[in-house]
Amino acid sequence: MSEKIAVRTTAAPAPAHTFSQGVRKGPFVQVSGQGPVDPVTNDYLYPGDVAAQTIRTLENVKAIVEASGASFDDVVMLRVYLTKREDFPIMNDAYGAFVTEHTTGDVLPSRTTVFTGLPRAEMLVEIDGIAIVAD
Repeated sequence: MSEKIAVRTTAAPAPAHTFSQGVRKGPFVQVSGQGPVDPVTNDYLYPGDVAAQTIRTLENVKAIVEASGASFDDVVMLRVYLTKREDFPIMNDAYGAFVTEHTTGDVLPSRTTVFTGLPRAEMLVEIDGIAIVAD
């Protein structure tokens, strides 16, 4: 049985509450929901700009994936949480550009998008993900 390991990195914001940035068990990596937070200052960035928030959030997810020993190519699923339905096309364009740039080959991660309230008023987007570390 493989050990459950907390994934930690200073390249992504420290968790604000009682959870890990990510957890790895065997080849499976679960990244906790990330927002548009600067990993150095812990400030929420880009108020009102869903495209910039999407990119910053994906950068945080990518940093945690890489800290687990995986690469962005190992990401099999991303879940995007948005506060406003009208932000979907803007998020989708920013998301598509980032994911395409950081994925080699033709297989992009699966994705689900959910419209919901988020923990902080300045957050327009939150993203979590699952990666499976290649052998």
